Amino acid sequence: MIMSRDNTAETTIENVSSYMHELGVQARFASTALAKIDTGIKNHALNAIADAILANREQLLAANEQDLNAGQANGLAAPLLDRLELTEQRIAAMADGARQIAALPDPVGEINQLIKRPSGLQIGRMRVPLGVIGIIYESRPNVTLDAAALCLKSGNATILRGGSEAIHSNRAIATCIQKGLAEAGLPAQAVQLVGTTDREAVSVLLGMHATVDVIIPRGGKGLIERISRDARVPVIKHLDGICHVYIDEFADLDKAVNVAVNAKTYRYGICGAMETLLVSAEVASKVLPRLADRFREEKVELRGCDQTKKILPQIAEATEEDWATEYLAPILSIKVVDTLDAAMTHISIYGSQHTDCIVTENMSAARAFMQQVDSSSVMVNTPTCFADGYEYGLGAEIGISTDKLHVRGPVGLEGLTTQKYIVISEGVTR
Repeated sequence: MIMSRDNTAETTIENVSSYMHELGVQARFASTALAKIDTGIKNHALNAIADAILANREQLLAANEQDLNAGQANGLAAPLLDRLELTEQRIAAMADGARQIAALPDPVGEINQLIKRPSGLQIGRMRVPLGVIGIIYESRPNVTLDAAALCLKSGNATILRGGSEAIHSNRAIATCIQKGLAEAGLPAQAVQLVGTTDREAVSVLLGMHATVDVIIPRGGKGLIERISRDARVPVIKHLDGICHVYIDEFADLDKAVNVAVNAKTYRYGICGAMETLLVSAEVASKVLPRLADRFREEKVELRGCDQTKKILPQIAEATEEDWATEYLAPILSIKVVDTLDAAMTHISIYGSQHTDCIVTENMSAARAFMQQVDSSSVMVNTPTCFADGYEYGLGAEIGISTDKLHVRGPVGLEGLTTQKYIVISEGVTR
């Protein structure tokens, strides 16, 4: 028996399976309603949600403080505490992200590739919502708003299952979302926050193929591996963010130092943070001491290959495990390579197809890197921390996909839709 139906508050549940399946049915009905909603109404809801976020920032900060205190008491690692924390700036960014999404073109109903066949048929493709999207995520409470806003604008209902470590923050944000939906006259079931931290809820959600169209996980490798293994619903995911910056022999070294330092130190806990620095042997002796000084100022631990240690003998030796590790911490592995091909080979072996960058003034090298590095984002002279839906102009992102079907890279509005063929004629027969 379900003891409470308020999806923004503590929920006492005797039958988690029944509760989750009811959320799924409600979401399916809401998705049918959302598919018919005018763009203006969706934008009204998004702007109202942004207003509610800003108007309730004190409540959000207070709720977040409860989560941070509990996280510290439970020994939550520093990178996870960083992801968990809400600040005035991050709250403002959430509201701004919702407004940006409202300002973006609505992809739903867009028709493209309309052609006329010799038979008299007009054939095109119409962009439509996926339907119901389940989001399973850890730590970052801003995902609650980002996911809800993107799903709403793209005409999808969503079921949000955040981590227990952010439960108070998530509930406070969900309350703001419900206020915005109500102001626009949209069904509350368009965005539902799972009201229990019971892990059985995740297991049930992963099997709800009758009411959920896709699952998007955001969190640690263990969570995503489990979801990929157990889900009976299609999954959009990435496992690791092992991102590289390669400084080649044609690099502007001032630019290279700034790009590498920013790629690592902007925020250690994001999946777009650089974890391995590759440096051409031609410039290693010139640029590595400069980088070591900058990273020492930022208290970043360096681990290097044999050639790196000849230049920086004071640093630790990098192991095979280091090249394959997503640190999410102030630790950086460094490898000196002889050629562009050697750098790309290293990325191919140890990378995670997330984001990789070359720093160079040679456009032939840049073009080769962009064509041959098989990652969801490939950058030239740009810190990898820019791999972000907000920075890409998507308003916000629901996650980053390193899969190749059906969407890759930061997942924004278009990635939350699919296409169907439409065929028009004047009564043509075959």
